[in-house]
Amino acid sequence: MEPRNILNLAVLAHVDAGKTTLTEQFLYHSGTIRRAGSVDNGSAQTDRLEIERNRGISVKATEASFTYGGVRINLIDTPGHSDFAGEVERALLAPDAALLIVSAVEGIQSHTERLWNALRKLSIPTVIFLNKIDRAGSRTKEILSEMPERLAMVGVTLLPMVEAVGEGSDGFAIATPADLADRATEAAAELCDDIALAYLEGEAVNPDLLEATLRQGVRGQKILPVYCGAAQKGLGVGEVLDGLLRFLPRASERSTDELSGLVYAIEHDKTMGKVARVRLFGGTLAARDALSLNDGVLSLSETGEKISQIRITEGARFRDSGVASAGEIAALCGLSTAKVYQTIGSYRLPDRLRLALPYLQVKATPETEEQLPALLKALTQLSDEDPLLACRFSKAEREILLSITGKIQLEVLTSLLWERYQLRANFSAPTIIYKETPSKTGYGFDAYTMPKPCWAVVKFLIEPLPQGSGLVYDGGHVPNNKLFYRYQTHIEQSVKASLSQGMLGWEVTDLKITLADGEHHTIHTHPLDFFVATPMALMDGLRNTGTTLLEPILRVKIRAGEDFLGKILSDITRMRGEFDSPVIGGTAFTLEALIPAATSLEFPLRIASLTHGTALYSSDLAYYKPCPLELGATTPRRGPSPLDRSKWILYARGAMTDENYQLM
Repeated sequence: MEPRNILNLAVLAHVDAGKTTLTEQFLYHSGTIRRAGSVDNGSAQTDRLEIERNRGISVKATEASFTYGGVRINLIDTPGHSDFAGEVERALLAPDAALLIVSAVEGIQSHTERLWNALRKLSIPTVIFLNKIDRAGSRTKEILSEMPERLAMVGVTLLPMVEAVGEGSDGFAIATPADLADRATEAAAELCDDIALAYLEGEAVNPDLLEATLRQGVRGQKILPVYCGAAQKGLGVGEVLDGLLRFLPRASERSTDELSGLVYAIEHDKTMGKVARVRLFGGTLAARDALSLNDGVLSLSETGEKISQIRITEGARFRDSGVASAGEIAALCGLSTAKVYQTIGSYRLPDRLRLALPYLQVKATPETEEQLPALLKALTQLSDEDPLLACRFSKAEREILLSITGKIQLEVLTSLLWERYQLRANFSAPTIIYKETPSKTGYGFDAYTMPKPCWAVVKFLIEPLPQGSGLVYDGGHVPNNKLFYRYQTHIEQSVKASLSQGMLGWEVTDLKITLADGEHHTIHTHPLDFFVATPMALMDGLRNTGTTLLEPILRVKIRAGEDFLGKILSDITRMRGEFDSPVIGGTAFTLEALIPAATSLEFPLRIASLTHGTALYSSDLAYYKPCPLELGATTPRRGPSPLDRSKWILYARGAMTDENYQLM
């Protein structure tokens, strides 16, 4: 199908907003399936994993495709639980537009805010659907009124396309707002002088111009259409489908002639092995085409890995298409070295979006020692699919370490290990992942000139940055005749890996590193010398600056009965938390708080027990902030320290083996 007739759409929501139910209704209304499946009974088309069917939640981003109104909609159904925000983070690189679902009962959650901010950052045109207007407690008008402030919609005009009637009762329905024409014209007048002039003078507005301006406004994220309904009952489904086709852009608007694409997800198939999920923005790929990897870019070549099969989604199933064209989402088989975020051809990856950042760590052990290699292989494959798991193996301790964002991930890993590999694993209790940052500005230096042959001199300026800055590297100040540019590239490559363990054993972040000086020798320098010297220079610098411990802080939102407010506030204070003034409505309150992750691991269970399961609780990582060392924790260093100069050089030159450390 031509890209002008393709709409690649991500469906996003907070947990339990009804996202998968609405997806089922889309497939049913388009005639793709004869009967809409149910999340509750495990028959939803896009819930393909056993744990998704059993738990009634989505944990993987999955694709479905259907044709409606002559347009093929490639739909990416993303998880709503914040523990799986990494899946959303990767999936948002593929679509042309998004449908954001909000429950008309629970309203705007903290995860909703994060999703909206991500859509704004990536400039993805969006339509909103308020779901569950049939449920008791539905409050569409209240949610619409608070939406501009809660979602910080500066310069965005909300345009309700349908309104709820009799919501929360047996007479629930939807209707076209009486003032829709006026509100649509007013919204368009903000963007078009001709419409503004006609509106002010009371003249008729050209309907074609009005429609084109509304589309332009939605695609430019200046106008946000809002629909509502009850997905489980099929109410409002046709209206929002029509709205998607009316307002959202087609794949053709981003298509190019030259080969351009992105690997946004990795899966493993029992028959085909590794499968790369790809969004193709330009050009064509066919089965038997060969792709070679160079500096993270996949390009057509004569000698690369050959694509053994190309799969396209139809409904919720795949078919072997043999070819993928511009605008399509496809699965490429046969690329054993493919990784998430690899680009294809001329495509350039935008700045990385961070929706998820693991702040917990667990150890995984097999049932028997003999199963350790198999468990490591399985968890490594799962880490390919979800890079945030960051599976790593400590040979000296015979331990497998994983990073997670929440305990529910352990349930998913347990299920996946058994379902796909017939393996069982024991997971330790989660522990907090701390970080560290330089305490002051300082220099790091190393002159690696002995034992010959070697010559690598490096000097860094290390400066602390505000929280959330990450690593900023500044190179290119040393002339080529003093330090070859290719060696400066080696230094830059080594910096990130060298910061994985700081003075306290944690990743070092929120700092700027400037390559202040350096030197090579035309005879004695070996190409790998700067991979040896860089960690020593950096650790020398961190010893000079000292480092400050950083702890993860969670942003928590609680909605519960007013009777529980006193005890909950007392708990938050005890956990070193901070909170805003509660908002009281009826007999319930809504509260937002910032709480250290280390003190609040059991808080969700405490809330559920205290309120007998009636409270609504959500949390996500807000940021890292300085923490007194006595309230946090250090962690043992894995492998030789670059501060132990002689041992480090022996290891780096291969004269000493330490299986507990991998030189990057």
